[in-house]
Amino acid sequence: MAEPFPPPSPFTDDAWVEVLSAVDRTYADLVGYQEQLERQNAELLEMRTFLTAILGSVSDILIVADKQGVVAEVSRSLGQEARGRAVAEAFAPEDRALLMALMQKVRDSRRTHAVEVRLTSGEPLDLSIAPRLNDMGRVDGFVLTGRPLGALRRAYADLSQSHDALKQAQAQLVRNEKLASLGRLLAGVAHELNNPISFVYANAHALERYATKFETYFARVQEGASRDELIALRASLKLDREVQNLREAIRGAKDGAERVRDIVEDLRRLSSDGTGESVAFDLAEVARIAASWVLRGMKRPVELQADLAPLMVRGRPGHVQQVVMNLVQNAVDAMEAGVIRMGLAPEGGMAVLTVEDQGPGVPEALRAAIFDPFFTTKPVGRGTGLGLSISHKIAEEHGGSLTLADSQQGAVFRLALPLETP
Repeated sequence: MAEPFPPPSPFTDDAWVEVLSAVDRTYADLVGYQEQLERQNAELLEMRTFLTAILGSVSDILIVADKQGVVAEVSRSLGQEARGRAVAEAFAPEDRALLMALMQKVRDSRRTHAVEVRLTSGEPLDLSIAPRLNDMGRVDGFVLTGRPLGALRRAYADLSQSHDALKQAQAQLVRNEKLASLGRLLAGVAHELNNPISFVYANAHALERYATKFETYFARVQEGASRDELIALRASLKLDREVQNLREAIRGAKDGAERVRDIVEDLRRLSSDGTGESVAFDLAEVARIAASWVLRGMKRPVELQADLAPLMVRGRPGHVQQVVMNLVQNAVDAMEAGVIRMGLAPEGGMAVLTVEDQGPGVPEALRAAIFDPFFTTKPVGRGTGLGLSISHKIAEEHGGSLTLADSQQGAVFRLALPLETP
């Protein structure tokens, strides 16, 4: 027969005190949690009231959508009926495919993009689409902000009509400055192309001569010449040597053609107008090409010393090439002979390109006006006075700067452009 369980020990006073203390602590924690939840609810209510006030007061279009493209919140300027519907339904049917494609691009790149679309009412809109990221850094939705372009375009059209002549004059001056820079390179370009083309031409003549000899030999083979006669003919035509020369001629012609291809490729990059979207590019490569083309056309004993470490920036390569060409051309014009030093290094989030010459430098009295339009120290007919002014504007359009640095000898220009973020 099993032994009976022993009777439970009676609770002591100390045990009851410990239980009551645990209950008190639990209750205190629950009260603390409740107070914390009430504070958070109050903050959420305040934030919601704040956001509702914003959505109701902004005159521009503001849409908050989830990752499926469904409208979660919308400003009163668009209308509350858009809430809960697809974003695309708020826009004109012909623009919906473009809008969805751009939202996909924003989701993939996690970067803000802009586009011009029309609302269902026909009103043109400058729309910006930004990704909405969660705590994990993933795209959890979209924020679309748009500004109506109707009134803005009408005002701009009125302004444009009164300034058409000025705009045309400014555009013509910019084109003239770029053509002047390119025109100074024509002699060097012609000389640079003449060398490899002459090399190809000479090797083509050699190949023609070799072909004639081989045709003579094979014609005698087809005519049934004897072995001794063919051996003698082969020796007289020096075919064994010409076979080796044939390969050298082919290799030389190929090298010359590749050199012409490289020159044409550099010219294509140099002559590009740089319009369109900004792209990431190596500032060192752009500077090298621009400087080399300026120096190719120079007859002065000018040497280039370049220390150009690869640095990626974002912008329009054609415009930046024009800036570097202007700086190098000014350095060449400032001295009869000497050394031009170019350096490139990162400084505080910027890629800084320096161009230094050994000329007389810029007098202190002229430093303040060096970037003014039409200001030039060159003789009449040698410069338009627009090179540094246009270069300064291009640098600012790229989010950078072009400055004249202090130096003991010559002039030192610093072109700073923002580094491309990986």
